[in-house]
Amino acid sequence: MSINFNKAFGIHETALNLRAKRAEVLANNMANADTPDFKARDIDFSKALLMAQSQTSDSNSLNRTHDKHIDSMSGTEMTDLLYRIPVQPDTGDGNSVDVQVEQAKFAENAMQYQTTLRFLNGKIKGLLLAIKGE
Repeated sequence: MSINFNKAFGIHETALNLRAKRAEVLANNMANADTPDFKARDIDFSKALLMAQSQTSDSNSLNRTHDKHIDSMSGTEMTDLLYRIPVQPDTGDGNSVDVQVEQAKFAENAMQYQTTLRFLNGKIKGLLLAIKGE
């Protein structure tokens, strides 16, 4: 009997990937805090997770029977970045990055990333125990 990793891990693999993507976006915002006309961006995590979940559970998706076949889900990654609405008015250079907001969002995202990672680690440990018969 084979293990179905989609059933074992659920949406947590996708959540981990989305959290990593969001960390990149938030780090990019902080790196461009002094760039004129740069607009802070973010991912609507809940919406992206729902979209990813609906794509993975789509019954119309195609099965790949060979490594060189094109994945039917390729190109459907969540690429819609939203502009963050600044809390304070424009500083005059057109930049909408508030470093303190970005740092808080980054820290929150990192904590949620670690939580998902720990959950997956627990699931993997459980599966290894089951495989070993312990």
